Amino acid sequence: MQADTSSPQQGRLDPRRAFDLIAFDWDGTLFDSTALITQSIQAAVRDVGGTVPSDLAASHVIGMGLMQALAHAAPDVPKEKYPELGARYRHHYMARQDEICLFDGVLAMLDALKRRSHYLAVATGKSRAGLDVALRAVQLQGLFDASRTADQTAGKPDPLMLHELAREFGLRPERILMVGDTTHDLQMARNAGCASVAVSYGAHPVDGFAALQPLYVAHTVAELNSWLLANA
Repeated sequence: MQADTSSPQQGRLDPRRAFDLIAFDWDGTLFDSTALITQSIQAAVRDVGGTVPSDLAASHVIGMGLMQALAHAAPDVPKEKYPELGARYRHHYMARQDEICLFDGVLAMLDALKRRSHYLAVATGKSRAGLDVALRAVQLQGLFDASRTADQTAGKPDPLMLHELAREFGLRPERILMVGDTTHDLQMARNAGCASVAVSYGAHPVDGFAALQPLYVAHTVAELNSWLLANA
């Protein structure tokens, strides 16, 4: 799989750190896109004549691969309409994508982790094309050492994204920390044998996190940053 940089930097493994690689979910964790994704799913389902999901139902599928997410959000839409459903979702999302940006404090947090020589990665349910567009929009193409998307690997909570990152960097799963805003992220980490940290400001309510045993639940980017600098 293609990483965001040409090759991993050497000499960055440090036994004094708890984690060598920190993998971030994108939507709802680094990128303030939860509301737009939810509304785009609802509009797409409406366009093809399905029962429009509630805000809770539409936001619950965020983090999955696109077609997996749409199938869960619109169970009454027949499979033959899935291509149209996906096209309508992309239409609605792209029409408003310039309205969204990184959460406040994300760039400073990533820069601080980079200075500490952690490997940084993105593990997302977005497509490769969608992630590339988002990274260009916020000028972060060169910051991450690697990335994995659902269309290149498997949708969450399948652990393939994290397994591939572990192989790419020659790391044991326990040296990888997954940070995400959904139970799909946390379950993927458990399935891969990795630790996780949750954020409460994204797509899923916090009451579903405890059963998946994240090390910490951050309620703001500032809290997440402080925890990572002290514990990662």
